[in-house]
Amino acid sequence: MHEDLHADSRDDLRINDRPIHAGARLQEIIRRNRAQERSNERDNHRAKEQLGVYSICSAHPSVIDAGLQQALADNSLLLIESTSSQVNQFGGYTGQTPEQFAASLHSIAQSAAFPESMLILGGDHLGSYPWRDQPSQIALDNACDLVRACVLAGYTKIHLDASMSCADDPARLPEELIAHRAALLCRAAETAHRERSSASAPSLYVIGSEVPIPGGETQPGEPPAVTTVDHLHRTLQLFHAAFAEQNLSAAWDRVIGIVVQPGVEFGDNSIFAYDRSKAHALSAALPEHPYLAYEAHSTDYQTPDALAQMVEDHFAILKVGPALTFAYREAIFALSAIEHDYYSARRGVRLSEVRSAFDAAMLRNPAHWRSYYHGSEEEQRFARAFSYSDRCRYYWTDPAVQQEIGQLLRNLSGSPLPLPLVSQYLPSEYAAIRTGSLEPEPRSLIRHHIRSVLRDYAAACGVLQ
Repeated sequence: MHEDLHADSRDDLRINDRPIHAGARLQEIIRRNRAQERSNERDNHRAKEQLGVYSICSAHPSVIDAGLQQALADNSLLLIESTSSQVNQFGGYTGQTPEQFAASLHSIAQSAAFPESMLILGGDHLGSYPWRDQPSQIALDNACDLVRACVLAGYTKIHLDASMSCADDPARLPEELIAHRAALLCRAAETAHRERSSASAPSLYVIGSEVPIPGGETQPGEPPAVTTVDHLHRTLQLFHAAFAEQNLSAAWDRVIGIVVQPGVEFGDNSIFAYDRSKAHALSAALPEHPYLAYEAHSTDYQTPDALAQMVEDHFAILKVGPALTFAYREAIFALSAIEHDYYSARRGVRLSEVRSAFDAAMLRNPAHWRSYYHGSEEEQRFARAFSYSDRCRYYWTDPAVQQEIGQLLRNLSGSPLPLPLVSQYLPSEYAAIRTGSLEPEPRSLIRHHIRSVLRDYAAACGVLQ
């Protein structure tokens, strides 16, 4: 029997009047999602309850800040996940280890007065992806070390992703091998958890063999095919057997999600929208055991109605990342335009050069975008700045870019923002300023712009206040 969870305040999460950890609340959201009745016409009069959770897959400080503020406003659980490329034991492209990222996140949360009981930290695509150009054994050893580091750092939600081929693997891995390697990753997580305090929340797992490429598609193409029911059942059977082989039956009971393809994806300049009619069979095929729901990746840029339909159709965990840093980039570029229009004729003011510094950084190190952006030099230049794939998110930490962003914010913080230009470049933020709900300050505008994306996800999950 499942116990009902309720929250009387942000600091008082309870099951039957007993305080609980955030991981238990995530399990309760999965239970609610499984129990809901699918409705083609949502009843706006029914009691409000959280039926899904969005997962912020970003390590960008401004995105994390916006996520904390949105969750505070909604009194909701906040799930933040770092990917194996962003954060790993060697630093990743953010330069942070799991321990450092966790410490930074908890510090930001504490500064925002965000309760620990509402925050859950996860690892996305934990597997061999960052080391896929190396032999499989080396890559798997690194992946196990990464999972171990994440668990010891306090990560609760662990996405076991062994779907990527390594240097000595066939181009397409057999599903049996994917399941076997995922079980080895799980064993590393369980071993690490036993080294933690007995009061530590147990690890919760997400599995799957049909995992989209991190960061969106690299080539234009057709909409992805929806996972078939037969494939779902086979994946569950193979993973169950692999877990049993490693004596991981207790961990199998804590598998809360399986990554499936609902037919959504995005690329350089394309978005494949959710079509619930194509996902109907999958939606109706939730397994009895383990007690899980579906996790949907690459949900970025979907419409609010599509996100809400996905939650209703048992895609209870919605992953979003590039759309959030895309919104951050929009806000920075808009503020840069305001700065140039307002200050260009003034003496003694050094205007920032964010966009040129940004493009120069991407040209100096094309590793993060070269395989994603194609066409002529002009088409690639456009994509570097504006692509849905948002490969520019890898370059925000570049020292030259950071220097120019600092100059931009200093220039715009020195005097009141010119509201006609805010209306020109950031009309939603202008409207919020006019109603008195937003301070006319550059960092507040950036946060509000990112939160406009998060509000669509909060509404879809049933938590928007």
